[in-house]
Amino acid sequence: MIIHQLFDHETWTYTYLLINEKTNEAAIIDSVQGQFERDKRFINSLGVTLKYSLETHVHADHITASGKMRGEFATKTAVHENSKAKCADILFKDGDVFELGDEKITVTHTPGHTDTCTTFLVDGIVFTGDTLLIGGCGRTDFQAGDAGTLYDSITKKLFTLPDGTVVYPGHDYSGFSKTTIGYEKAHNSRLGNNNSRENFIKIMDELDLPNPKYMDIAVPGNLSCGM
Repeated sequence: MIIHQLFDHETWTYTYLLINEKTNEAAIIDSVQGQFERDKRFINSLGVTLKYSLETHVHADHITASGKMRGEFATKTAVHENSKAKCADILFKDGDVFELGDEKITVTHTPGHTDTCTTFLVDGIVFTGDTLLIGGCGRTDFQAGDAGTLYDSITKKLFTLPDGTVVYPGHDYSGFSKTTIGYEKAHNSRLGNNNSRENFIKIMDELDLPNPKYMDIAVPGNLSCGM
């Protein structure tokens, strides 16, 4: 599987283009509306068939380009069933699989940041969205977020993966591009070194963060696939 990591500087968002080099079939994860023209040109230059536009969750900080991807490439849009997004072609659930030829993208529901949060697993690699970040994790104070649920999602699902599993996050604010499960188990500032569930909940409850800049338009926009 070929993986291209793309970045939106305004919202610090990573978008991922996954390509099966044998069949030229592709999927895009967490597209950003403001980068649609860039990504369209890139996809066309590669000559791939974009089968799926996948969302790790209903985002509060940017609007997806999934609807535009569907209009341009006849791509199927997909988001977790908890979103109840009527615009989506596919409302996936835990354990579902998306196929790109002989390559498989497996859905693991990892709620806590929101109740729609999903991690996509591909050949020793995970795309964690806002569930697990490099050295941190997503906040838990809106969109049905819950700190205890997030702790369980990370420690009981993600941290049970092999230590060498590569982690590609949904955002990074410090210039890093990827990490590993082993590194996060040892060094994550909120969850590393076997931090307790009680301590983690206390940390998250005391964050007191302002709402994302585009939250009021991003959430409804994403429930309409950006259209």
